Amino acid sequence: MKVRASLKNLKNQPGSKVVRRRGHTYVINKKNPRFKARQG
Repeated sequence: MKVRASLKNLKNQPGSKVVRRRGHTYVINKKNPRFKARQG
C-alpha cells in the first residue's frame, strides 16, 4: 500500500474523501484505493 506524506495532495484526487475517525484524519478513496493517508 502506498501512502502519501501530505493530505492536501491527496484530497484533490478524484473520488477521495477526508474522514475523521477517533481523533485521526484519514483520506480514503474508493475509486483508487492506493491513495490512503492518515494524520494525527
